[in-house]
Amino acid sequence: MKRKSLKRVLNLCVLAVLLVACNHSESSDNFALKSVDVVTEFEAVETDDITTETPKLELKHLKIIKSANVRYKVKDVKIATERVKRITEAYNSYISDLRFENNLYKKENRFTLKVPSKDFDVIMDSISSVAEFIEYENITTKDVTSEFIDVEARLKTKLEVKERYESILRTKAKSVEDLLGVEEKLQRIQEEIESRQGQLKYLTNKVAFSTIQIDLYETVEYKEEPEHYKKTFLSEIKDGFTSGWDILKLFFIGIVYVWPFIIIGIVAFILIRKRLKK
Repeated sequence: MKRKSLKRVLNLCVLAVLLVACNHSESSDNFALKSVDVVTEFEAVETDDITTETPKLELKHLKIIKSANVRYKVKDVKIATERVKRITEAYNSYISDLRFENNLYKKENRFTLKVPSKDFDVIMDSISSVAEFIEYENITTKDVTSEFIDVEARLKTKLEVKERYESILRTKAKSVEDLLGVEEKLQRIQEEIESRQGQLKYLTNKVAFSTIQIDLYETVEYKEEPEHYKKTFLSEIKDGFTSGWDILKLFFIGIVYVWPFIIIGIVAFILIRKRLKK
């Protein structure tokens, strides 16, 4: 009996030790899991920090269309226009249109510049130096990056589809009906590809060259417009020659109109003269 009781006590002790060991292992596992979670969260934070910096690296890849509209008062429109032309030539720019206006109040020259986008800011600073007074300067930008990427992606997809249809045309199209069907689809895809290429070229040109609308004007001393202009002596002589020539032309034209009557008059005059002699 004593041996049995000792065995039971020993068994109970062993079970107690095993239970304590299991609890300790679970707590250490929990601690390990918690430490892993912390490391993961830290790595996630570091990853977030890195992703926030990536857009700064991609700024140079943005597709931006720049344009400006400025109006400057200048001392002399002609001289200021020549200076602007020299600036545009120095930066490989050009004037797309030009309109000059002169009235009783002011002289004004309006023109549009097409300038390389990379030199847009430098050219704007250079042009503003001709101004005596800056009435306004408006600069606008338009981000077409998403549109540009979308057109590029669609174009790439269309080119891949075209390659697949060309492969089908070479290998799998056996009958005339198959050939005509594939060629029709290829023609339609080619039209879409050319349309996308045109859009891409248009966006590329708009991004590469910026537009600057410039108004240069100078004020002039107001003079009332006379109701009647007095002609000079030379102008009157010129008008006299012109009027005399016009009268001479009318005379000959009148003779041409009445030539039948002239002939009849001449014949009648000759007949009457002969009768009188008899």
